[in-house]
Amino acid sequence: MLKKMIITVLALVALVGLNGCGSSDSGNNNNDELITLFLVDENGFSYGNIPYRCDSMNNWETTRPNGEFTFLSYDNCEFDFIGLEGNYANDSFYDHIIRIVDFDYNGKNNIAYDCALFGAGTTYGDGRFDYDADDACVFYL
Repeated sequence: MLKKMIITVLALVALVGLNGCGSSDSGNNNNDELITLFLVDENGFSYGNIPYRCDSMNNWETTRPNGEFTFLSYDNCEFDFIGLEGNYANDSFYDHIIRIVDFDYNGKNNIAYDCALFGAGTTYGDGRFDYDADDACVFYL
C-alpha cells in the first residue's frame, strides 16, 4: 500500500513538474513579428545610444552600439536625435546623415515620418531622411 502511494505521489509530482514542457503551435508567437533595423551614417558606421521608444514599449531604450533597434511590425517608433546637427543638404562634412538599413545595409525607403522641428517626409532610397538639429522624429514603421 505504501509503495502504491509513493508511486502515485511521484507520478503527480512528475505531472505537475512537466506541465510547462512541450510546445504549442497556436500561431500567436510575438517573436515572429519582431523586426530589427539599424541606424547608420553615410559610411555604414553605427549610431549607437540613440534614445527611442516604440508603441509596444513602456520605457525609452537606446539603440545598441551597432545601431540596432527592434520593434513589432505594427509599431511606430520615436527617436530623439538630441546632440545631432540634422541633415539639410546631405553634406557629410556639416550634416549628421542617418540612414535606416536592414541586416544587409540595404536602405529602407518610403518610411513615412514626422519630426517635431523639420516636419513630415518619407525616407529616401538609401534609407536617409531629413531632420533638424536636436530633432525628435516618429517613424511609421
